[in-house]
Amino acid sequence: MKFRGHETFFIRKGWLYKGMSNIVREPGVFQGAAGNPMDVLGIGANMVKALRYWLTTTQLTAEPKVGRKNQTLTDLGEIIFESDAYMEEIGSIWLVHYMLAINADEATSWYIFFNEFNKTEFTVEDFHSALVKYVRMKEDASIPSDRAIEDDFTCLMNTYVPRVKLNPAKVHPESNIDCPLGELGLVDVIDKRNGIYKKSVPKLDMIPQLILLSAIINSANGEKEIRISSLQNDKLQIGKIFNLDSITLINALYRLETTGLIKVIRTAGLDIIRIETDMSFLDCVRAYYDELNQ
Repeated sequence: MKFRGHETFFIRKGWLYKGMSNIVREPGVFQGAAGNPMDVLGIGANMVKALRYWLTTTQLTAEPKVGRKNQTLTDLGEIIFESDAYMEEIGSIWLVHYMLAINADEATSWYIFFNEFNKTEFTVEDFHSALVKYVRMKEDASIPSDRAIEDDFTCLMNTYVPRVKLNPAKVHPESNIDCPLGELGLVDVIDKRNGIYKKSVPKLDMIPQLILLSAIINSANGEKEIRISSLQNDKLQIGKIFNLDSITLINALYRLETTGLIKVIRTAGLDIIRIETDMSFLDCVRAYYDELNQ
C-alpha cells in the first residue's frame, strides 16, 4: 500500500504527455540522464517526483524494482502515446482513471475510494474511517498518518472535481491547472462550506463502448460468462470503477450488446453477460483508437 506518493500534486493537463515524450527521448530522464530533471521537464522538484509517481501508477510507464530505474512505456502506454499522445480523447482519460482505480498497491486511496468505500455522499471524515478500516484488515500494514490521509483525500477531490467548483474565486478562466479526469463527472460537490461531496453517475454516452468492454474483459480473468450482479457490486468491476447505478449499467450492457461483442442473457433465471469476442484488454484499447481513425 502506498499513500501520498503524489507529493500533494494531482495530475495536471499535459503532464502525462510531458512525461511520456521525455521518456521516449531518454528513459533515464528522471535519473538526470538528460540533465537536471527540473530543467528538462520544466517543473519543480516535488512536481518531478509526483509526475514520476503518476506515470507508473497509471501504468503508462514502468521502471525496474532494482538497479538503475530508467522508465519505459508499458504496452498500454505505447498504444496511448502513439494514438493520442496529448490525451485529447475521452477514452484515454477513462483508461487513466481505470488504471488508477484498480491499482491497490500504488494508488491505494484511489482503489479504496472506488472499490471499498460505499457511501454516495461523504466527507473527509467518512473517507478517513473507511481507509483506516481497510488498512486494519491487512496484515503487516501500518495506518498512515492523519495528514497523509487528508492529503490523499484532497488530491482525490482535485483529481475528479474541477477546481472552479472547489475554489471559483482562485481559478483563472484560462488556467490549465485542472486534472483531465475532472471531465469524467465521477465526483461532485454538494456543500463546499461543509466539505460534503458525492459520487456521481457519469453520462452513458461519455463512456466509449470499447473502453467499457476492455475493463470487463480485464477483470474477467479469462471467464466468458459474468453475472450482472458481479459487474454491479464486485470490486474491480465496472459498476464500482465507473460509478454505474443499476439502470445505467443495464443500459450500458444492452448498448454494448448491439456491437455483437457481448450477449446479455436475462432469461431462465440467468442474469449474465457472455463475452462473444476473443479480444484481450489491449486488443479492445487498440480497436478503440482504430475506430477513431476510421
